[in-house]
Amino acid sequence: MALDPESLPDHPTPLLTQEAITARVADLAAQIRADYASTRDLHMVCVLKGAFVFFSDLVRALDRRVTLDFIVVSSYQKATRSSGEVRLVKDLDTGIEGRDVIIVEDIVDTGLTLTYLQEILRARGPRSLKTACLLSKPSRRKVEVPVDYVGFTIEDRFVIGYGLDYAEIYRNLPYIGVLDEG
Repeated sequence: MALDPESLPDHPTPLLTQEAITARVADLAAQIRADYASTRDLHMVCVLKGAFVFFSDLVRALDRRVTLDFIVVSSYQKATRSSGEVRLVKDLDTGIEGRDVIIVEDIVDTGLTLTYLQEILRARGPRSLKTACLLSKPSRRKVEVPVDYVGFTIEDRFVIGYGLDYAEIYRNLPYIGVLDEG
């Protein structure tokens, strides 16, 4: 079901505060630093657009050498539920063969998008491939998919803010909020 953008609130109900997110991002960065302590270079891949705020905060919290790249996939098309059909909209700009790569995703919902990404990137021969996501909704999984670093596990609610949107609205919120279909 689509929501009318004109009827959406200016300040949706908070689910996760800015402070909670900041603390969890620091924890995830510490885990990644520990796991890759003996690795000189780490290649981080941001899944646009939703992960851009999380990605930015995470890579800055890593406090180490990293290279960055961006990929765009789509499965929502202005709805509150994934269509289940994943499209690659923008591919990576650099090769990942022989590199240690972490995919940074905003939310793992059905698992279909992340499974697709992991398959196409694994086929390119990275030395290692792991995934970090800000939010995980295990109750919505259609396929089981490995996620190495999870910020928060949440119930099945449509969430926005901190990079996540509805119809390109709300990405700028410093917290994660909830939009309920009414």
